[in-house]
Amino acid sequence: MMRRLIKFFLILIIALSTGCSNLNKATDLITKPSAKERYQRNFEISDELFQIWENQEQLAINDSVKIELPYLIAGHFKPRSFHIFSYNLNLKVGEKLDVAVETDTLPSMVFIELYHRQNDSLSTYEKVANSDYDSYTLSLEIEQSGTFKVIIQPEIEASTPFRIKIKTTPVYRFPVAGGRNSNIQSFWGATRDGGKRNHEGVDIFAPRGTPVIAVTDGQISSAGVKGLGGKQVWLRDQKRRQSLYYAHLDSIATLGNSHVETGDTLGFVGNTGNARTTAPHLHFGIYKGYRGAIDPLHFVFQLDDPNFEPAGKIPETLNLVTKSTANLRDQPTTRNSQIIGNISAQDTLQFLGKSNEWYHIRTSENQAAFIHESLVLPL
Repeated sequence: MMRRLIKFFLILIIALSTGCSNLNKATDLITKPSAKERYQRNFEISDELFQIWENQEQLAINDSVKIELPYLIAGHFKPRSFHIFSYNLNLKVGEKLDVAVETDTLPSMVFIELYHRQNDSLSTYEKVANSDYDSYTLSLEIEQSGTFKVIIQPEIEASTPFRIKIKTTPVYRFPVAGGRNSNIQSFWGATRDGGKRNHEGVDIFAPRGTPVIAVTDGQISSAGVKGLGGKQVWLRDQKRRQSLYYAHLDSIATLGNSHVETGDTLGFVGNTGNARTTAPHLHFGIYKGYRGAIDPLHFVFQLDDPNFEPAGKIPETLNLVTKSTANLRDQPTTRNSQIIGNISAQDTLQFLGKSNEWYHIRTSENQAAFIHESLVLPL
């Protein structure tokens, strides 16, 4: 305790002697304010205005709109519009979430937060990550599958065009050189031996002799011929405390109990072991402590980046003119989306952004939803 007090007073003395900015930095080391609290202090925002802005977060928590990844939306931040963006998304262990906000040359602060839905009847959310102060990005490796909510909130006086990009990437490289998702032709849980057991991995088909690579840095814990897997290699991923299983190899690279780096060749695709009657392929599995085998698909499954440019000028408000009523949807698609409300002709909608041919809007009752561009006309 005494050491902490001495450290605090030393920091305070140095900060006082070098200016207010350093005083704030020194204080932050002790009090650890949130990014939003630092924002209010540094920009001297009144408590009343800050409270209006901060209260928008509860509105976002209650939003029910969903997106599939990758996702891209474009729009325009308006000063004191108090826009806030909230999206529900399903994430899997083995994925890394990346959220990025791009603006033009005018600097505007943006706050990104990620919540995880808890398994209870109240659908409560727990914050699991937030962007750093003065940052436009958030990245997080997902360690527990579930429903998440990402919330993006620009600063109060933001006035700039923007693009929000949300995507996932697998935490591992693809385990077969030159392979693609289409090479995976047998998945986790498929029945084996007439239903006596289930498949505990994925099978990646490729020509015999195709290099099999280390999907991450790690330590070779075992390599040789054994049981159903035939010629096999075990790679230990110490960072995630799990073991990676490469089976049915035609041959094994000279490894020993060595450290390997991502991309190193571990062996070559074959059909040894109990795969002698099948085409050459790699059985790739992941084993995690007491849990045993886990589904490896999302650790290696590749997703394309979103690639589109919203057509035409981005409007700031919308007015429905084409139908007497129109449906509001929870996703920017008619496929598998739910109708969550409807609006009447001439209703004015608050424009948030545009994703392909869909507008992200809020109604006069502050309900967030998506509506197709064919149903609205810019004011």
